[in-house]
Amino acid sequence: MSLLSLMKPDAVNITQIINKKTLKHRRDDFAVCWIKNEVKGIEINDVLYKNVSNSIFFIDPKYRWKILKNSNTSSSGYILYLAKEVLNSPVLSNLHINKVRLFNSGEIPLFKLSPGIEKRTLAILEMIDELLGSQLNHKDDAILSLLNTFFVYCDGQCNIKSIASNNNSKSNIVYKFKQLVDQYIFEHHEVADYAKLLNISPKYLNECVKEVLAVSSKNIIIEQLLMRSRHALKFSDKTIKEISFELGFSSPDYFSYFFKTHTGITPSALRKK
Repeated sequence: MSLLSLMKPDAVNITQIINKKTLKHRRDDFAVCWIKNEVKGIEINDVLYKNVSNSIFFIDPKYRWKILKNSNTSSSGYILYLAKEVLNSPVLSNLHINKVRLFNSGEIPLFKLSPGIEKRTLAILEMIDELLGSQLNHKDDAILSLLNTFFVYCDGQCNIKSIASNNNSKSNIVYKFKQLVDQYIFEHHEVADYAKLLNISPKYLNECVKEVLAVSSKNIIIEQLLMRSRHALKFSDKTIKEISFELGFSSPDYFSYFFKTHTGITPSALRKK
């Protein structure tokens, strides 16, 4: 039986941001707003947020919101509406989306997309949109799988789990740490490098990351390196030597050793898949 078959037919809905004013869809829906192009802003509970191009907002149903744009001649992104039961489905509930305060934060979570993720974000949302309008067998399971991919990918690229909270200094440190890893991963591979940038000790940085994310600081760095490595190996024509130096490794041999240690296969083997 499909994982969405017991839910209401429009439990997942996706629309493009085309009209001059895009309003909240339904009272109880969670909303993921991906604002691609320049708009006047997004108004949430009568507060206007400007300069929001290339950003993703995760908005709890308790908020009133609307997106304002200059014209209705072209799309400025997508809005993904999700009923509560979708987030509570077994596939997505394991991500602890609510527990990491994506949708129930005291502040409005906004995430700037990292370079290169825009096309992949668009591809996932377009596939969800296409599936919603189809009659394919098991389409609901496929939609949930794509939603899972979307949230997991954003977690790596958009600092989802590290939303800053004024009430939790450790969360703030983790938020800044993940931002720095995203920014300096090509230069710095050691926890001590990031601790120095944050003006704290490596021990305290690791304590913060362990408490907030339940993984080590080194794990965050390794995962980011592996994500960048896989993408470069799969989607670029650069040589393994070029990729290794671009990612900040001292030699192609060390890059291959690192990659095989954490994935079980060599960079050249991944390329042949």
